[in-house]
Amino acid sequence: MKISNIMTLVLLCGFVANAQKVEMYTTTESNPWQTVKNIKWSDKAPLNDTPIISVTGETAQTIDGIGGTFNEIGWDMLCYLEPEQRQAILNDLFGEDGARFNYCRMPIGASDYGMNFYSLNDVIDDFDMVNFSIARDRHILLRYIKEAKKINPGLKIWASPWSPPGWMKINNSYASGYDNGAVNHNGLQRERHIELPCTGFRMEAGYLKAYALYFSKFCKAYEAEGVHIENICIQNEPCSNHIFPSCPWRPEDMAYFVGNFLGPQFEKDGIDTEIIFGTINRDNPAFTRTALNDPKAAKYFKGAGFQWDGKGAIPYINKEYPHLKMMHTEAECGNGSNDWGAAEHTWWQISHYLRNGARNFTYWNMVLDDTGVSPWGWKQNSLISVNPKTLEIKYHPEFYLMKHLARYIVPGASRLVLADADDDILAFVNPDGKETIIAINRRDTPKEIVMKKADRYLTITLQPKSFNTLYY
Repeated sequence: MKISNIMTLVLLCGFVANAQKVEMYTTTESNPWQTVKNIKWSDKAPLNDTPIISVTGETAQTIDGIGGTFNEIGWDMLCYLEPEQRQAILNDLFGEDGARFNYCRMPIGASDYGMNFYSLNDVIDDFDMVNFSIARDRHILLRYIKEAKKINPGLKIWASPWSPPGWMKINNSYASGYDNGAVNHNGLQRERHIELPCTGFRMEAGYLKAYALYFSKFCKAYEAEGVHIENICIQNEPCSNHIFPSCPWRPEDMAYFVGNFLGPQFEKDGIDTEIIFGTINRDNPAFTRTALNDPKAAKYFKGAGFQWDGKGAIPYINKEYPHLKMMHTEAECGNGSNDWGAAEHTWWQISHYLRNGARNFTYWNMVLDDTGVSPWGWKQNSLISVNPKTLEIKYHPEFYLMKHLARYIVPGASRLVLADADDDILAFVNPDGKETIIAINRRDTPKEIVMKKADRYLTITLQPKSFNTLYY
């Protein structure tokens, strides 16, 4: 018998031997994360006419990881709690018995859920970055990240700025949009504010060179703290002007910056952090193509990253640039409802992005206060909320959805291609051969599904309005 045939026989025998044992967990709005027992594979085909979903063995993209975003307000809320309460939340997010988040985002400087405007160098015209410092991060963001890494040492971090230092922008402000509301959240005096036709980056060599050095120093400073930055996206939402830290960029300008300044700076300094064209919030794929097709920048771009509102672009870019990694960079933030409907909407995003080649999925705020309101007046969702007055802690449906997704999909897993499956089921195979199925029932009635692998069948009844994970 040939060695290849022997290996196939061994794998099939291993599947048969292990196929009887299936771990299944289900979440409904009233009963989260319940164990379902007596789920077994069978060698008998079902007698009813339920459509059969085949696990073909064909694989798609590799998964780098699943996680959320470290923001200052999240750590602030955790610091209201007693140490054991804080530890319990961190364990639920990153621990072996929790969601096992392993690939998370952080801002470079302020974000819309930072505690106020700041950058890592606020000294005007410091082109040599003499005053570059992560001192503030050591007290807030780095503490948050390091506590998570104590629980999961393999946790990987990627980063993006919401704004360059204000002095590098044409309007000399972190915010790119002016707040005309009753409350001025962006700190500018109305009588002194000057409306400018452009609020983006100063596209001059001195500023571009300084900004490349800024990114380099950031990567090296975090490396010195024991936190390797896996990749950076150049700009959060470059197609938007916001009243919070933001900076619009044209794609050709981002490509010029990467090809002539950032890429060469990383080469000079020996930095292996990958450069990603992102985080793109534009559905039109032409925006992304403009940068990826730039000959100087193309050698440095390792991928493209898309926000929730870049959903229309990723299917095209994934097919057209198969040599690049596709990233999902931020789930839709919601309106603070933290309800089941919001979780189902997040599931749609998960399914869409992973079916279209994304190698990760990044939730937005992991922890917020119970209002979800940012310093800039926006109310958004979170996985977990803390009431800073009563210290009441709430886990929202999106936490359990993310746990269903993340817990049994390890870095290096591959998405499995399923035959005859709808958009509410995804499957993955881990490097050790174990497989994970994520199945969602959005109906108000039970839903039966039948999985087929080789000559064996797995029949499952999904509860109404439920998230489900199977692991075998």
